[in-house]
Order: sequence, then C-alpha cells, then structure tokens
Amino acid sequence: MNILWDFDGTLFNTYPAYTAVFKEVLGDEGITEEEVMSQLKISFSDAEKHFRMTEGEMKEIRHKIACLPPDAFRPFAGVEEVLKYAQINVIMTHKLREEVLAVLQHFGWDTYFTDMVAGDDGYPRKPDPASYQHLHNQYHIDLVIGDRELDILPGKALGIKTCLFQNECSGADFYMEDYAEFAKIREHFAG
Repeated sequence: MNILWDFDGTLFNTYPAYTAVFKEVLGDEGITEEEVMSQLKISFSDAEKHFRMTEGEMKEIRHKIACLPPDAFRPFAGVEEVLKYAQINVIMTHKLREEVLAVLQHFGWDTYFTDMVAGDDGYPRKPDPASYQHLHNQYHIDLVIGDRELDILPGKALGIKTCLFQNECSGADFYMEDYAEFAKIREHFAG
C-alpha cells in the first residue's frame, strides 16, 4: 500500500503548539484554546479570517512556528506501525521542507518517507490537486490520510481512496480516531 500523508495533525500532533503560538500573538482577549484549535483544524487561512488577523500578526505567527523545536510536536500513538506497514509513504504539507525534515530526523522517521511536497516547493496550496497528482504519478498512491477536509479533497478529485483522522467531516472513504483502527482499512485493501 502506498500512502500520501498530511503532516500537521495527521502524523504529528502539532495543534497544541500552534494554538499556544496563536494565543500568544493574539493575546488573551476572551479567545479560548478550543476556538483557536477548531479554526486551525479547518485551515490556517480560516483562523486568520476568523480572528481578523493582520498580515503582521500572521508573519509573527509563521516566524514563531518556524522557531519551534522539533520536540514541540509529538507523533500520534500507533502511526509508526502504519508507516512500517506501507510500502511507500509520501508527505504533502504546506509546512516548509526544512521544518518537516527537522521533525522527522528528530524522531528518526526520515527513513520512512520516499518523497515529499512541501510548502516551499512551488505547488498551489490544497485543495488544488497538483501536488497530489505529482506524487500519484510517481508512486501510484492508494490512500490519502489527513485530518482536515482540505487534505482529502485533492485525493477525492483524483479518484484516490481517502481517510480522515480524528475528523468526522463527510466525504472520506474511511475514518479513524486513532491508528489502532488502521487494521480495518488494511483489510479493505487486502481483500
């Protein structure tokens, strides 16, 4: 099985660190962690619009996130077993390549991934399917795993099976709350 992964919120639980950065920049103006996280789970641009952020605030947030150490993020339990199972793993992320590689290398996971399209590679942002098409042409992707609808829409457009992680938004072929549930998905592809 060849899997295309989203990075933030799918492989690594990055949302707590991102939420803390957003709250730090926005101040404590009655904004809850839950509100920030729910907006981030849609997209960074949705959070920007929802909180009416200035370009200066977004620039500060991007800078602070880029400066976070790799150990600010935790891999989700069980995801490594899925990575080991897959024949090919690739990543499509809006995060910068250098930042992704630092986290992967910190956890010793860089060897699990054959390829990556990162935010600084010049592809249009999701949900545009161009980056997925590129990876699919190279590796014949069987499954796209992401935590946001934005992550699965390009896969759906290309006719690839999709899985939403910790998100019940309609439209995915499969859903998982944790990676122990991957066995059911694996059975589908084996049968």
